[in-house]
Amino acid sequence: MIQKDPLRICGREIRAALLDCDGVVLDTEGQYSRFWGHVGRERFPNVPDFARRIKGQTLVQIKADYFPAPEDVAWIDRRLSAFEDQMDYPYVEGARQFLEALRRRGIPLALVTSSDAAKMRHVRASHPEFDARFDCIVTSEDVPRSKPAPDCFLLAARRLGVAPEACLAIEDSPNGLRAARASGALVVALTTTCPASEVAPLADLVVPSLSSPSLCPGL
Repeated sequence: MIQKDPLRICGREIRAALLDCDGVVLDTEGQYSRFWGHVGRERFPNVPDFARRIKGQTLVQIKADYFPAPEDVAWIDRRLSAFEDQMDYPYVEGARQFLEALRRRGIPLALVTSSDAAKMRHVRASHPEFDARFDCIVTSEDVPRSKPAPDCFLLAARRLGVAPEACLAIEDSPNGLRAARASGALVVALTTTCPASEVAPLADLVVPSLSSPSLCPGL
């Protein structure tokens, strides 16, 4: 891919974009929040706001923290597999247009997700073109540590051959935003999942959607 010219956002030169999946590219965050909310009420009634607490973490990390016994792992695997089998995987409004605009401009794109291979198979079944939208895809199985550790964003930048400081990282959850910030990227928070008041302290820029002119002027 030949990059025509870098973006300039918040005074920084941007040469690659790293995007979270759920709540940024795919409009699935609400579905997962309901699922994990049910799990929390059923298994962890004394853990306040369980669904929000785990948001952005990999399934491996969630299992390690909350489902350490083999029978508990089997239980959550069955529940989650059945749920993902019947989920919808629509794009977030404006996501396709945003990705296509960056592609036309020659900006390398990476998907940086806490999802695993099983979840990504569902996504690809719903959207056969999905992989072609990105130059690389980093999943939970590619990195040793879950968000809020920056490993996934650092790996994506390395695979694209761009310094993290020259990357734009777009996230919607507090754990994801912390990971993006720790990587050194310019951090943009979408308010698709959490209110602006919650994500603003963790981001350089807060926008309501990927169509925001302040996110990509001139696209």
